[in-house]
Amino acid sequence: MELNLNGIKDVSAWSTYKLPSYDIQAMQKETSANPAWLHFGSGNIFRAFIAAAAQRMLNAGITDTGIICAESTFGTEIITQCYRPHDNLCVSVTLNADGSIDKEVIGSVAESLTLAYDMARISDIFNSPSLQLVSFTITEKGYAIKDSTGNLSDAVKADMNNGPQNCTHLMSILASLCISRFHACNKPLALVSMDNCSHNGEKLEAAIITIADAWKDNGFITDAELDYLKTSVSFPWSMIDKITPRPDSKVEASLVADGIKDVKAFVTHGGVYVAPFVNSERPEYLVIEDDFPNGRPALEKAGILFTDRNTVNKAEKMKVCTCLNPLHTCLAIYGCLLGYTSISSEMDSPELKSFITKMAYEEGMPVVVDPKIINPSDFLNEVLTKRLPNPFMPDTPQRIATDTSQKLSIRFGETIKSHLERGTAGNLKYIPLVLAGWLRYLLAVDDNGNVFTPSSDPLLNECQKSLSGIELGAHVDEAQLHSLLSNANIFGVNLCDAGLADKVTAYFNELISKKGAVLSTLKKYTV
Repeated sequence: MELNLNGIKDVSAWSTYKLPSYDIQAMQKETSANPAWLHFGSGNIFRAFIAAAAQRMLNAGITDTGIICAESTFGTEIITQCYRPHDNLCVSVTLNADGSIDKEVIGSVAESLTLAYDMARISDIFNSPSLQLVSFTITEKGYAIKDSTGNLSDAVKADMNNGPQNCTHLMSILASLCISRFHACNKPLALVSMDNCSHNGEKLEAAIITIADAWKDNGFITDAELDYLKTSVSFPWSMIDKITPRPDSKVEASLVADGIKDVKAFVTHGGVYVAPFVNSERPEYLVIEDDFPNGRPALEKAGILFTDRNTVNKAEKMKVCTCLNPLHTCLAIYGCLLGYTSISSEMDSPELKSFITKMAYEEGMPVVVDPKIINPSDFLNEVLTKRLPNPFMPDTPQRIATDTSQKLSIRFGETIKSHLERGTAGNLKYIPLVLAGWLRYLLAVDDNGNVFTPSSDPLLNECQKSLSGIELGAHVDEAQLHSLLSNANIFGVNLCDAGLADKVTAYFNELISKKGAVLSTLKKYTV
């Protein structure tokens, strides 16, 4: 069995797989001529969720165009090794909580492009009057134009000084492409971040407009060009939720056993785990602000929820600040410290299960904002009883621990702010214990005293330097941790000003007191 357009013609060989029911080649031809949807970010969440939603529309005859996918970095491996050898097809494997699996061949990607070699084609797509939306799953880092100190990155400064031609940062490239669209057709456009970060549309808009403002100040663009970006391009907010772990070896083995050739997973030079297949959980949520000035695909017929910005914000805050992401980060930090290699197995730990349950119900739910479109209690119950304990989901604390410094401000800082407003921040126990756990994690020594390699994080080295010289058995005072604890960019608030630094310091001292102190501290405070 070959995963390509010719291979899937042998329907009997693929009898246990759901195949596209539309004419893929006809879809590709129509999409090429009249592109409606371009997506940057070719990873797992795109293929398992967004491309799958597009396929549902195609299968139902709701649309006759698919998605054009572009890799968001100048790397080409995922396109050249996963997409193009398989005619842009992908096997999506859904891992249900009851142990059953559903396998589907996704064919909705009409073209796969790279920034390195396909800029001319990307520009043509941007200039097409039929283009309605450009969406993104590029991780929160993809929108960052400033470093941890708040200064513009060197790449962005160079782009600002050089003008719209030959940009190197994706945000600059997008601004340039939008200006090109203004001259080519002057049609409006929606740029839609679908990344798992709060106020994602705002982050995207701020980055692009900041760069464009600099170009205007430097004489590279006109008032009319800048006005187009500010008035004709929308930046809808969204909330996305679907767990898509790294390609799992057991899933790969099952596909090979079915007879599919060339589906081996690999790691890109950028450290990304990819394969011609994706594995993911069943639950999925995508809520999008309905602001599409050039129209949009009928994605509501594929299960996507459209609403106003305020509702999106509430849904995002519910998930990111209360009902899922803080629990994930807690399990990631302490899972690494305690030697776990799967999230589901952590849920068998009385200490960890109690930890996240108490944190969610006692510190998160009292300040949760109900978006109405999704019920917070039902959502949290699904997370605690079905999603996190799913033994068939091969997700790891090591994966989730990636970029933790970029996540803490939203996942915990917003809840701290809510408690500060209510005057209840002094009662917090579990959130400070998570933050102390992260400091303990930065030492890169597990609870048995063994060295481990922390997951990648842009601030890892900087934060570890702040803890230089601290070892197991040491005792530190708040002053030694001040540079970290006072960093509102990391924690969302200055923990010293919030009155929580002493509590985090005390927990940290317990966690570093000796080997085995991590588990004993959890037993003390969570069970």
